[in-house]
Amino acid sequence: MKKNIFLFVADQMRNDALAHMGNPASITPNFDELAEEGVSFENAYCQNPVCVPSRNSFLTGFYPHVNGHRTMHYLQREDEPNILKEMKNQGYEVIWIGRNDVVPGDKPKTDYCDEYYDGVVDENTRDAQNSEVNHSADMNEASKQLYDQMLSGDTYYSFYMGKLPDSEGYGKTDWNCVKKALDYLECRSQEKTDKPFFVYCTISFPHPPYACEDPWYSSIDRQKLPKRRPNIKDIPNKASMLYGINEKQNLNGWTEERFDELRATYLAMVSRFDHQLGMIKEKLRETGFYDETNLIVFSDHGDYTGDYTITEKVQNCFEEPITNVPLVIKPAKTIESVPRITKVQAELLDLPATIAELAEFDLSYTQFGKSLVPVIKGAEEHKDAVFCEGGRIHGETQAMELGHGPKSPYWPRLATQYSEGPEHTKAVMCKMGNYKYVMRLYEHDELYDLEKDPMEIKNLALEREYAEIVEKMKQRVTLFYMETTDFVPMKRDKR
Repeated sequence: MKKNIFLFVADQMRNDALAHMGNPASITPNFDELAEEGVSFENAYCQNPVCVPSRNSFLTGFYPHVNGHRTMHYLQREDEPNILKEMKNQGYEVIWIGRNDVVPGDKPKTDYCDEYYDGVVDENTRDAQNSEVNHSADMNEASKQLYDQMLSGDTYYSFYMGKLPDSEGYGKTDWNCVKKALDYLECRSQEKTDKPFFVYCTISFPHPPYACEDPWYSSIDRQKLPKRRPNIKDIPNKASMLYGINEKQNLNGWTEERFDELRATYLAMVSRFDHQLGMIKEKLRETGFYDETNLIVFSDHGDYTGDYTITEKVQNCFEEPITNVPLVIKPAKTIESVPRITKVQAELLDLPATIAELAEFDLSYTQFGKSLVPVIKGAEEHKDAVFCEGGRIHGETQAMELGHGPKSPYWPRLATQYSEGPEHTKAVMCKMGNYKYVMRLYEHDELYDLEKDPMEIKNLALEREYAEIVEKMKQRVTLFYMETTDFVPMKRDKR
């Protein structure tokens, strides 16, 4: 009998926010327990460091460049393949709960799932059209007051809200989504059916604004926070995008104590997500599904969280805080596994191939992910290189994400994206072992030795003694694009 699959997905969670990844201030007991039952990937990377391109990648097995999914406003076309469609066609009951960022808001989700719940309304809205995301849906009066307070002084572009009075305002949609997942599992346990389920539950925390309620807000020990990465303005030879954002975010006058509050609040949001993960694990056990379910937990991308004196994320930069993401896979009990933290290099776009192998079928289309099942079973080799990409060419106004003025908290990033300098232009990251190389189209390249320089401060690409390594990685990027430039659809057209 085919095993169930449950994907629980965070938004904007960095890998070093987990306790078992070495963060002394983090409180993530459910993640940590899952790593003891399954495999936690120390070197898992997203394929683009913002929501829509990343999700269009990890749900398809395509890199963002393959179909042009490089912006927040170009979502999937109806004829594009997708793991949700695949699972539905394979006879799974597909339940989609939470964030979209994949199907255009004016299109129904009928082909992708059996039921869809957005966390805002209680009804199944799978067949609804014009279901655009409502960013203020869970802002009650108390949350709105904190948000308005954020939009003043030097916190305006910081995304820092702080302590929430309760769970009834900002973040409530996440609780609604988790409750819907728990209710589904409970109802499903009462049904007499052998049909396997595929639950894709994707919530918003710890996506900024940085805000959380107790007990999580007060649980983080500010004294245990790891060292913050230095201010970008004091680091030479980094991407111009970072300098542009730093100049506009107005955080250079902040004290370390203020950054500690922001960073601790972020970890509180991570801890709240971990608590919700625990609720899902407990319900899977209560209903008897736990041993029969492959539980996969990850995030679409990370967050700077004050590192380099920058908050939030950037579309065409690739530092570890925004590209290295949690990925933990707890297989069903009958699947051979070697529980551990692995250093194997993995990409989120490996997930469709992994899910297909766990569900015992072949994907119906050509894609570029590689199944992680051999790693789950104990293999310590997977990919020699992992990639992340973003940006645009000059003149691509459709990729600038225009329309946000200075009143938007996203203005520092988006205003920099509007520039026709090198700031928002194309770049690709290639990580091989300890070396991370970034090729940039209109400005200098980057190379970092992550073992000697984990904070990615010293750009080695401009140093003569590293020319051979740069050349080797350039060749690997060339091979990467040769292999993945496009794919030929399976359906043949009439001539």
